[in-house]
Formats: sequence, structure tokens, C-alpha cells
Amino acid sequence: MKIFVVRYVIKQMTSLKSDLKPDLKIDVKRYRKVRRFFAKAFLHGIWWDIILNRPFLRIFRMPPLPRWRAIARQYRSLAVEMGGVLIKLGQFLSIRVDILPTEITSELSGLQDEVPPAKSEAVIAQIEADFGCPLCEIFEQFSSEPLGAASLAQAHLAEIRQSSQIKSKSYRKQVVVKVLRPGIDVLVETDLKAIALAFRWLRYYKPISRRVDLDWLSQEFTVVTRKELDFEAEGRNAEQLAHDLADDDSVYLPEIYWEYSASRTLTMENVAYIKIGDLGGIEAAGISRAEVADKLYNVYMKQVFETHFVHVDPHPGNLFVRPLPHPDEISAGISDFAPGDFAPYQAGRPFQLVFVDFGMAVSIPERLRAALREYAVGIGTHDAHKVVQSLVSAGTLLEGADLKRLEEAHEALFKHLWGVQVGKMRDVALKEAKSFLKEYKDVIYEAPLQFQADLLFVMRAVGILSGMAANLDPDFDVWSKTVPYAERYAKEEFLRNREHWLKEAVTLGQLLLKMPNRLDHLVTQAEQGKLTVQTGFSPDARKSVQRLEESVIRLGWMILTAAFLISGVHLYVGGKDFGGLMMILAGLAFLWGMRKG
Repeated sequence: MKIFVVRYVIKQMTSLKSDLKPDLKIDVKRYRKVRRFFAKAFLHGIWWDIILNRPFLRIFRMPPLPRWRAIARQYRSLAVEMGGVLIKLGQFLSIRVDILPTEITSELSGLQDEVPPAKSEAVIAQIEADFGCPLCEIFEQFSSEPLGAASLAQAHLAEIRQSSQIKSKSYRKQVVVKVLRPGIDVLVETDLKAIALAFRWLRYYKPISRRVDLDWLSQEFTVVTRKELDFEAEGRNAEQLAHDLADDDSVYLPEIYWEYSASRTLTMENVAYIKIGDLGGIEAAGISRAEVADKLYNVYMKQVFETHFVHVDPHPGNLFVRPLPHPDEISAGISDFAPGDFAPYQAGRPFQLVFVDFGMAVSIPERLRAALREYAVGIGTHDAHKVVQSLVSAGTLLEGADLKRLEEAHEALFKHLWGVQVGKMRDVALKEAKSFLKEYKDVIYEAPLQFQADLLFVMRAVGILSGMAANLDPDFDVWSKTVPYAERYAKEEFLRNREHWLKEAVTLGQLLLKMPNRLDHLVTQAEQGKLTVQTGFSPDARKSVQRLEESVIRLGWMILTAAFLISGVHLYVGGKDFGGLMMILAGLAFLWGMRKG
């Protein structure tokens, strides 16, 4: 089987015929380079993690985490060099904490989707082809220098003419024009083809394939990537979020100008106010950083648990803080600040959160909504049982997962991390990591979790938000912020299920009425010697059993060592050739036994 896999990968490395359709328009040179990297990584895994992961060969095997961290670092360099979908894949894999160790995801999480811009001539030509007319007939003014360039698209400042309701006059309005990079369709299809091949190879690696549907994952990544090329869908996402958050005056969404948009061009209102990562700019305007962190957290709680439509790409480049006029300034005739305007310091200045880049937005399906609320209630009430049950409800646990051990692990996390401020959580987690890993190494090693892509994108967004909240307010306490939501959701759940609880109360009353007869039956079974009791290990007992198991394994290897040693001495004294070999085997068995024990 292993030889078949190696031959299959080598064949795929040396031939394009098996995985490319003649009519598919791709960059063959790029495809081969990407495929070569994936093939080398796959062969690396076969050699070190399959072939050398055998008894008596493991002594030659290098530790896996440093090796795979180096592979992740090499991939990061390749993605930065080539751009395109490779950066998106790195960002996508950085959230797969359910199948990849944190040492690898941390290497990939820093990938920034920033590349040199495309030539302005090619961009302008593409816009003119999109609209079928010269650029000057579309925009009043267009800046050839981009505001920013990413792997799939870049943004330019422009001006359009808008009608004013005042005296029927028109005026120029500044907008941002987002344009797909010329030729990006070929690049995307090339990378997706190579990535799909890599996912097919991964089917042969059981530690991953048994925990995740790789065909589904490959398809999901392809769908998400192609959605980012669909500017119409992105514009609809922006309008959906604006509708969902319309009742919140502290949130602002840019207007989409459909008459100035086309298949590869999306024009929206310019909302480049103060970047959320510009802490000095926020403070200079008199805006409270702690209030910004609170508002950011509250807006996402609403998206996840109430509107169920989530902007899942909230990195610092996609969020701005819009300063609003202070009451004193309004009295002085200042009604608004335009993007780029200086807002002088006014203590307690009101503000709005502004979102941009809506290519990645997730609608949370019905099957996950109740589970997410149950999870929030469990976190807010320190209820490890409810947290684990929410994972069961969401379908994120593998079959046969030890629910009791998962509850114990969550209880330990609550004990050590509850109340720790986000800014200090990493230090506390690192401090507690050694004892936690020792106590729950079985849970961590088995990693009985499998997350659907829609839930993973939400988790990624929450993870990014935690970092931004800590940056804005080092004293931000996510636990205390969660408790009010947990209490509210628990109350709503009780009210929704009030009839169910009444039925349960009636059932409990009926059971109490039957209790005397059942107790009598129980005593009768005990008298007849037919009473059986099912028990489970306590944490202390479980550790004792683990130590006993390790001792038994060590004893077995020591017995084997003694057998090899006695046989070797006997053969050596008798002048036999195999005496030295048996002594070497005795030494290896001793070393292996000490390692396994």
C-alpha cells in the first residue's frame, strides 16, 4: 500500500495528463511548481511519519512538530512569492485547529494578503472592457495609483457625480473602486487545480482523512475562493449586513453604487476613516479605545447569535473607526467628518464602527444556531457539560469521543482561565500549558473534533477579534462580557421550552409516585444477588491506571531485554556468531522500553 502511494505521487509529479483537462485554461509552469511543493511535502510525510514510524525504526525518526513547522514556513515563503490562491489557502489552513497543530497554524496565520499592484494600464483596460466605454465616461476622476493591492483584487480612489436634493444640483462624491487583477481567473483555476490534487493525496493519510471529509473540504475551499471573485455577491453581502445592523447607530456600512459596478469592478462609498489598528489616531480624536473594543465584541455577538450572518474577515485592514461630531462641534456648525479629515481631540467623542471587504461572509445554518447559543450559555455559566453537549449538537465530535474526559478538560480550562483578561490570556495559557498537557494528553492527542467550514470561519473571526480587542483594551475581559449574553440566551431558551419543562415536571411527578415500588424491586434484586453496578474511573483513578499501563509496558520490554541478553551471553559463550547481535537487540529493547515507559 505504501509503495502504491509513493508510485502514485511520483507519477503525478511527472505527468500532467492524469489530472489536467485539455480544454482547461491554466498556467502550466505555475501549476507544476505548486504541485512539486505539495508532492515533496507529501513524500516527506510518507517517509518520516509512515515508513520510519515503525517499531525499531522510530529511533531514526526526527520529531514531527519541528519538521512540519519547517514545511509550513516553506509554504509561507512560496505563498508570499507567488501570491494568488496560495495565500488564501494558507489563511484557510491557519484556522483548521481541528486537524493541524498550533505550531503549524501559527506559522500560517501571519500570511498577509498584500502583493505588488498590477500595472495601471492593464487595470484601466479591464475596467473599460467591463463597461464597454472609455474610463472618462464612467468616472469623473480615477487614481491610477491603488490604495492597496491583494492577491485577487486591488482598490483605487475615484470620483463619481451624484445628484443632490438641494436645488437639484449635482456634486462629486469620492468612491473606492475595487478591481479584480487582470488574468486572475487563470491564476485562480491553476492554483485550485493544484490544491485539489493535494487534497486527493491527503486521503491516504489516515490521521487527517479519518477526521475530515477531504473531498468536502476541497470543494468548500474552492467555493469560498470563487465567491471572492463574485463582486455581485460581495455587494449583496454588504447590503445584507447593512440591513441586519440598521437599528444600531454605532455601525456604518458603505453604500454600493451598482450603476458604477460590473462583473470585475465594484464601486462603493469611500469610508477610509481611522484604521482600527491606529491606536494613536483613535486616542487623538478623543475616542475611548475600551468603548471601541466593547462595541466590536457586541456587534459580532449580534451577528453570530441573532442575525446569523457574519462578516468573517475582520482583520485590521477591513475595519475603521468613524469619528462623529461632538455636541460642542455640532453647536459650532460642524456636521460631519469626511474620510481623511482631521478630527480634533474631544473627550468622549462618539464614533461608528465601519466595515469593508465583504467577500467573506457566512450565513450560519439552522443546524448550528441552537448549538452556538448552547455553547455561549455553557461558557457564560462555567457549565462544562453544556459546552460539550453543544459540540455534540453541532456535530463537531468524532464518533466514540470520550465526553466525560472532554468535560473534565473544559472544567480545568474554566478553573485556570476564567476571568483572565484577553491581553494576559496567552501568558497564563503558556504558564498552565505544561500541567494541562500532562493531565489531558489523551484528549489532546486524540483531538476528537471535526469542524464544518461555516463554523470554522466564524471561529477564525472570533479569534481575530480577540486579538484586536486585546490590542484596543488590554483589560478587556471577554468572560464578563459573555455572561450577560449567556443569561439572556438561557432565559430565552427557558421561555421557548416552557411547555417542555412543564411536561418534564409532570413526568418527574409520575416517577416519584412509582419510586416506592422501584425501591422495593431494587432491594429484592440485591437480596437475590442479581444487582449490578456500572462505574467509571475518576480522574485520580484514571491516572493510576495510566501509570499501571506504562509500568506493564516497561516490564514487558525489560523481560524482552533479559531474554535477548541471556540468549546473547549463551550464544557468545558457546562460540556462536549471533551472540553479539542478540546483545545489540537487548540494548535496543532496553532503550525502547525506557522510552515507552
